[in-house]
Amino acid sequence: MATVRQVQVTFDCASPERVARFWCEVLGYVAPSPPEGFATWDDYNLSLPPEKRDTWFGASDPTGVGPRLYFQRVPEGKVVKNRVHLDVRVATGLVGEERLAVLEAECTRLVALGAVRGLLLLADGENESCQNMQDVEGNEFCLD
Repeated sequence: MATVRQVQVTFDCASPERVARFWCEVLGYVAPSPPEGFATWDDYNLSLPPEKRDTWFGASDPTGVGPRLYFQRVPEGKVVKNRVHLDVRVATGLVGEERLAVLEAECTRLVALGAVRGLLLLADGENESCQNMQDVEGNEFCLD
């Protein structure tokens, strides 16, 4: 029998701290403390040469249940649809108008944080409704 392993979800992005802080707000995750000897992340970044600033950032579930998220700076921009995306489960077990209302409320909250609303996929008898979204750098995710 295989051993259950922890996973980390890694995002390639242009601005790791910005994207990480967005996902902290989405998921209720927390950012790591600044490296030892620094009061803030800004202090840490200012101590580095410009090309080494904002090269990575993390986000963790404060309960320790969810996977750690890791954000790393890459030189190329996003050009195609994600092959993997996150489904943010905000309306589990809800159906119909109640589900749509919860999806809309969360979508509105995330748009205020910089997300972009995508297509609302309505229930079709096989799948429940879900809201397609994009994060602050255009990475697709769903509100489910």
